[in-house]
Amino acid sequence: MIVDRQGRRFRNLRISLTSACNYACTYCVPNGKRLVAAQDELSAEAMARGVAYLIEAAGIERLRITGGEPLVSPKLEAFMTAVGKMGLEDISLTTNGQLLAKKLPLLVDAGIRRLNVSLDTLDASAFRGIARGGDLATVLDGMNEASAAGMKIKVNMVPLRGQNLDQVMPLLDYCLERGYELRFIELMRMGHLANDSNAFLQQFVSLQQLLSLIGERYEYLQADAPVDATAVRYEIPGQGHFGVIANESVPFCRTCSRLRLSSTGWLHGCLSSSNRHYIGDLLDKPRHQALPALQRLLVKALGDKQEVAFSGGATVMKIIGG
Repeated sequence: MIVDRQGRRFRNLRISLTSACNYACTYCVPNGKRLVAAQDELSAEAMARGVAYLIEAAGIERLRITGGEPLVSPKLEAFMTAVGKMGLEDISLTTNGQLLAKKLPLLVDAGIRRLNVSLDTLDASAFRGIARGGDLATVLDGMNEASAAGMKIKVNMVPLRGQNLDQVMPLLDYCLERGYELRFIELMRMGHLANDSNAFLQQFVSLQQLLSLIGERYEYLQADAPVDATAVRYEIPGQGHFGVIANESVPFCRTCSRLRLSSTGWLHGCLSSSNRHYIGDLLDKPRHQALPALQRLLVKALGDKQEVAFSGGATVMKIIGG
């Protein structure tokens, strides 16, 4: 097991199945150009082998499948079939929900029981303006079907001043009524925002601003959360929970257990570091050759983690997964 001086180790793997996405959200790709699959993306078999090796080399316990948008990938079925046999404690998936209803039977058969659905507004016009693609009603219908199929749903919202701040309460009410847990995600200094403080500050909504807004309608209490959780979690007694992933307001770097693998075979130990470590060439090697080399790279990846707080990164989130 690889552990750093703060006692952190990699427990959670987030794997970007593809960089392709059917949206072009304003806070992710400001030029409005949708990202497509990279020419050098790994095969489903190679990615599954990467997961298996990382389970053994790093002690990975939980897997989240991300993108881009994982549901657009033709590798989805083969990859999920393979990782479903690996004995992981938990396998979840993050999606924008546009293809959720269509892919739901596959997800159920593969044993997915938890979904994170990215949704920034309940206003159809604002939805199109932020996502630059898709259809709101289709997403909501897909979430309803997934919930009816027994899946636990969390909704991820990035509050942005001037774009969707007026949707914080409608979306919270919507989630509470349906038993979904809403997660507000503070805007991150990533990609084009890493070096543009003005653009970041013009849009950024803090934890305290969110709590002040919610407190005008609801009484809430801070709730328990796992030690390595990214979200500060709250309970509205008798109604449900919500959380805030407050990477700016309440940094969680000291307990971060996340490792990311891109669709092109690069390990990222920290979103706030430009360092990355290529393992694609190891995935064609037999286990006895691959594991020692992989463990050396994992030591470097763990060393990339910030000690206290996220300080920004030039990497585009869609390339390495949410």
